[in-house]
Amino acid sequence: MQLPDRETETLEWAVSVVSPGAYAVSDGAGDFDAGAGGLYYRDTRHLSRFVLEVGGERPVVRGREARGTAAEFLLEAAGLELVRRRRLGHGMEEEVEVRNPSGRAVEARLSFGVGADFEDVFVVRGFAGRAERGEVVEEVREGGLRYLYRRGGFSRGTEVRAFAEGAEPVAGSGGIHCLLRLGAGQRRVVRVSVALEEGGERVRAAGRRGAPYAAAPALETDWEALRRSWERSVEDLAALTFDAGEGLLVPAAGAPWYMALFGRDALLAAYGAMILTPEPARNALRALARWQATERDDYTDAEPGKIPHELRRGELAYFREVPQPYYGTADATPLFLVLLEEHRRWTADEGLARELEGAARRALDWLLAHADRTSGGFVAYESRSPAGLRNHGWKDSDGSMLFRDGRRAGGGVAPCEVQGYAYDALLRTARLAESAWGDAALAGRLRDEAGDLRERFDRDYWMEDRGCYALALDGEGRKVDSVTSNAGHLLWSGIVPEEKAPLLARRLLSEEMFSGWGIRTMAEGEGGYDPLSYHNGSVWPHDSALIALGLARYGFRKEAARVAAALVEAAERFGYRLPEVFGGERRREGEGPAGYPSSCSPQAWAAAAVPLLVRALLGAEPDPEARVLRSGPVLPEGVRGLRLEGVPAFGGRHAVGG
Repeated sequence: MQLPDRETETLEWAVSVVSPGAYAVSDGAGDFDAGAGGLYYRDTRHLSRFVLEVGGERPVVRGREARGTAAEFLLEAAGLELVRRRRLGHGMEEEVEVRNPSGRAVEARLSFGVGADFEDVFVVRGFAGRAERGEVVEEVREGGLRYLYRRGGFSRGTEVRAFAEGAEPVAGSGGIHCLLRLGAGQRRVVRVSVALEEGGERVRAAGRRGAPYAAAPALETDWEALRRSWERSVEDLAALTFDAGEGLLVPAAGAPWYMALFGRDALLAAYGAMILTPEPARNALRALARWQATERDDYTDAEPGKIPHELRRGELAYFREVPQPYYGTADATPLFLVLLEEHRRWTADEGLARELEGAARRALDWLLAHADRTSGGFVAYESRSPAGLRNHGWKDSDGSMLFRDGRRAGGGVAPCEVQGYAYDALLRTARLAESAWGDAALAGRLRDEAGDLRERFDRDYWMEDRGCYALALDGEGRKVDSVTSNAGHLLWSGIVPEEKAPLLARRLLSEEMFSGWGIRTMAEGEGGYDPLSYHNGSVWPHDSALIALGLARYGFRKEAARVAAALVEAAERFGYRLPEVFGGERRREGEGPAGYPSSCSPQAWAAAAVPLLVRALLGAEPDPEARVLRSGPVLPEGVRGLRLEGVPAFGGRHAVGG
């Protein structure tokens, strides 16, 4: 059984409602009855069937809206109007308001079809077979149903109870129903409560729901689309927050399939959220340090000092039918060091850097001594696990590492952006060694290592004829010569020499790379280009946002504003919520960007893209020594003002912009 890449599901029908505990995936009526729909908790589907019917018929959908932990569905059936309200927390609460708009009394049978298969999320997503399957037991109770599942030491449970005004709900195998009598113009409310069990214990509320974002800065601007996108992003980041253990509230990667701790995702989402709050960064760093690898294990692609890629809690992970924790990531370890120093920059507090010094030194040791290397000494990867991912960069789908002619790169692949992250990590860790650890000798050595890496990287990756850095080096040291967005991350990390930056900026904003809605993952015209592929021509908001921040870093502020404007306009077309990924077709008058069928929404990277864009537009950068936030806004044409009030930094609150 192999871990999936992220290019497998079709979710265009789905309505996702997420919370720090459970999450639900339904159709437009709020039902789940087939395919991937269901109520999930910790990688297990606790309800596989939950279907509302009136008089034996499913209602017609008249409208719907999902925001964060709640959703509302407007329905009609048998001449009745229904408002179905759903809220998630450590379980699910549902309220169905039934209205009789007619001038006569009516009688209606309202029913909920219920079922629980307790399937593992990996199996739901299309895996063939499993080693063993436990038994689901259904118990019919007064007004409700209880389902229990056990396999060895793994057990889960679900209890569904209904309550109705003026009626007595009746439960039977596979469902609950009640007979409602409504006078002319009358309304009745039916409530359903779904409680979850894990290991024989009732699941309780998961921490302070959305607490890290409760005091997020207020955005003031005449740019309405940005303001609404900002509010939606803060809301989504709060909803995606979950307890990773010991009360550490961290960003889950995304709904519906990645409601778990992912190293790269948590680190980049927390980095983007630094302008909102430092708490997700602090918690993500502590949580990931707890799972840092201590020894080599080829089944999980673990190596000493490596930060994990993915931590799952379902049945397959419990019985190690999938490698867990899984360490197939080449970039989470340098990004761990990047975020640790970024936290110090924004807080001027070296306490966390001292607390995690051991983990940071082990991560550094992996970067310098244990990481796979090309013959040129660059950080590379090669999956050893038979059940692992083929590619260990952020573009982790099987076909993401392609030469210009469309051939796949093989051997120990060294992605360009990972070298940039490593360079940034070395310089940032040098600052930590100096200021927090009192180790001047280490700081000097790391700066020398960084300088050497920068020189070698520019020599070996630059493609003079293409005005861009190569996507990667393959196992034989050959340039993987596609033009891709990966090169844009090099501006964010600072590894690009000043004289090359204008050439790279020009390439990134060329017609082949810039779709009008964002920067494509691969340039139009490359052998592997497909605007509706996962990683070879689509647009990823977090990718474009990091590039915008990199452009701003090198002084290309107008170019950064152009990218920001495009993404905000795309967000407007998606209901002010940027999805994980969308199509990379060239922008046309009167048409919006194409949705991607398996795109997660909400997704932590995408939600964090909006604060990254605001940071790039404001030019907001912390100066911990002076304890000031420096800024100098450069805004898109037509935007008159942009200001943030209450930005947390250095233990206080600050205003930036104007």
